Amino acid sequence: MIVYQATKSVFLRDTHTDDIERIVGDSFRRTLGWTAGASEVRSWKESLTSMAKVLIDEEIPDDVGVAIEFNIPQSSKRVDLLLTGKNQAGEPRVIVVELKQWQSAQLSAKDAVVSTYVGGSVREVSHPSYQAWSYAALLEGFNEAVYDGGISLRPCAYLHNYQADSVIGHAHYATYVERAPVFLAGADERQKLCAFIKQHVKYGDDLNLLYKIDNGRIRPSKMLADSLVGMLQGKQEFVLIDDQKVVFESALALARQASADSKRVLIVNGGPGTGKSVVAINLLARLTQEQQNSRYVSRNAAPRAVYEARLTGSFRATHIRNLFSGSGAFVETQPAAFDTLIVDEAHRLNEKSGLYANLGTNQIKELIDASSCSVFFLDEDQRVTWNDIGSRDLIRSFAQSAGAQVSEMSLESQFRCSGSDGYLAWLDNALGVRKTANPFLEDDSFDFRIFDSPTELHAAIREKNKRANKARVVAGYCWDWASKRDPLAYDIVIPHSNYSKRWNLDKSDRAWIIAADSIEEVGCIHTCQGLELDYVGVIIGDDFVVRGETIVCRAEKRSRHDRSIRGWKAARKHDPSGTKARLDSIIKNTYRTLMTRGMKGCYVYCTDQETAAYFRSRLRKVPSEAAAAPQEAETSPEAPSGNVLPFRVLKPGRVRPYQNAVPLFDLKIAAGSFGDFQSAKVSDCEWVELPAMFSPQPGMFVAQVVGESMNRRIQNGAWCLFRANPTGTRVGKVVVAQHRSIEDPELGGSFTVKVYRSAKRAAVAGEWRHTSISLEPDSDDPSFRPLVFGPDAGEDLRIVAELICVLS
Repeated sequence: MIVYQATKSVFLRDTHTDDIERIVGDSFRRTLGWTAGASEVRSWKESLTSMAKVLIDEEIPDDVGVAIEFNIPQSSKRVDLLLTGKNQAGEPRVIVVELKQWQSAQLSAKDAVVSTYVGGSVREVSHPSYQAWSYAALLEGFNEAVYDGGISLRPCAYLHNYQADSVIGHAHYATYVERAPVFLAGADERQKLCAFIKQHVKYGDDLNLLYKIDNGRIRPSKMLADSLVGMLQGKQEFVLIDDQKVVFESALALARQASADSKRVLIVNGGPGTGKSVVAINLLARLTQEQQNSRYVSRNAAPRAVYEARLTGSFRATHIRNLFSGSGAFVETQPAAFDTLIVDEAHRLNEKSGLYANLGTNQIKELIDASSCSVFFLDEDQRVTWNDIGSRDLIRSFAQSAGAQVSEMSLESQFRCSGSDGYLAWLDNALGVRKTANPFLEDDSFDFRIFDSPTELHAAIREKNKRANKARVVAGYCWDWASKRDPLAYDIVIPHSNYSKRWNLDKSDRAWIIAADSIEEVGCIHTCQGLELDYVGVIIGDDFVVRGETIVCRAEKRSRHDRSIRGWKAARKHDPSGTKARLDSIIKNTYRTLMTRGMKGCYVYCTDQETAAYFRSRLRKVPSEAAAAPQEAETSPEAPSGNVLPFRVLKPGRVRPYQNAVPLFDLKIAAGSFGDFQSAKVSDCEWVELPAMFSPQPGMFVAQVVGESMNRRIQNGAWCLFRANPTGTRVGKVVVAQHRSIEDPELGGSFTVKVYRSAKRAAVAGEWRHTSISLEPDSDDPSFRPLVFGPDAGEDLRIVAELICVLS
């Protein structure tokens, strides 16, 4: 997703208006759905103005593409600036530019790490060259248009306020500066950057590359378990990004410094998808290569089982067993027997060990005692059983008692839930984990849906699983494990939906999440925590319901076989309020954990209808005037199954054309009768209220697009926001086009929705004339072919409207 894109000439014009930060800021709000902070706006003004001084060079073609704030797919990372064009040989090239306003930095002994003033304090961050290179690698890894399309990326960093010194270009960083040169303040440096651009971009591309990148198919997600063999063999399967790299290098430094007499403890906080396990496994691989006696430790057996299954056949069984361990295996371990213990999912640690929880003193204490260095990765909001005790305070307390030096760091970069920080903040709010500023889910980057039937949900997940075996259904533990005694019995039975499935709990190897035949089973918290999927389907049981606006957690609705809350009834007698708070936290954290397993999407079915309605009511922000009396309720077209409409149809008395509403047209009517959209009257059609991120403007209208010819950008039946009678360049844009020779079988008329392309040649007086115009499909189905018009036919081609946004 690109916030701002234009040719170089348009970018320079926007910059010269001395208002580039407003232009980008407005586009940022429209594209991403929230307003940029004041510091980010200031940085746009300064950095983009500095970049304009580089691009003003006449030898850089006017039709070079310029993209600002490109959101890398499936992550929360944004590339500052992309430049697109072709080299001398006509090969596609993209320059990735990391812009910094730094004025100074301090050298670090850690690989690719510097210290500088960021966010109000001096802290360690990635070197700009490493950052630019890693973003290019991330973009190449996720985007098929780049990976398969022969598009070559050239990263660099531009620190336009930084005077040359002995730090930023130090030999310690030479490896990364060679991969991504760094350019500093001053006219000479500006000329060097200009030369770098001209070296790789000789010709412009009129935004074609930006279109391909912005609309490129997303490559299948790289799963940690699938990459494990390569990582342990020393291959760089995952490029660590920003805070991941800093945490990794810090942990590595502590592991090298530690000894039995000088213990080190590192606490790493990170939410779902921030890369805790990726950093942990990278650390295990590196320390093993350095011949440290290290182990990956987890309380939950499922991740270990999955990792061991992936390694089987590539490593000896004894070697595998020496790499992974449960958290209860250190009761009798000698002090400092291990160099480094890497504790993943540390929030799941227990006090006691053993089958009957009667061995040892405390698992946290035992892990610290058994190693010279211990690294704890945790998210306290993922404590999901009565016995989970892992917390920052407790780890710090035991570390200090052992005389260890304690460090604490955080991981924040989001690489799950399509990189949507908004989804995670909304989920915390919706589940009552904590209050956030996201009461409504307005971020469409993550595929979240509510289903009316568990059968429909399971069918949708089954379909998603066909591509890569990376989709599963999970549920809260609200159904008894009947199949344990009777293998023919069903466990999760929902009669009114004709839904009957079995728990996966009979899988003794705990590798259910990767088993080829497990799509028909239902997983639970015990077999999916610490692991990831592309899509997760979650059945929310009767232990979590909503009454009115109040969330009610009901431990008594959990299965009698669920040992995760065993002992709560006895505890309630002695401490009713404390027990209730603890139970509420466990139930909420359970669903938070389940609903964040998906990297691309989460589909939900609630056994309680009122709870389903509660989640639906928070999928889109409802304006305050929606709280009308029941008899005055608005009407709206019926929503597709498992989804909600992205707008409301207003009653005529409430419509203020293009102030609080835009017209809702049939596309056939839009392409015919209503040529002048600004003159549409309230009586001409229905009027709809747009999501809060959009400001209604004359010429805007909403219509439904049907068919599969644009399914890579517009799903069949999607509601879209259009702008009528568009001006300016149309190349690369999705347009509604009308011509007498068009016979669109999907839309049923002499118009179509396609991507606009054109070829032009110079004419007299510096003008341009079309030599051909093509309307191109963007579909998974290769049978759809472009519509091509010659220069004469093109004059009769009418561009009715352009697509602003797909609303649903």
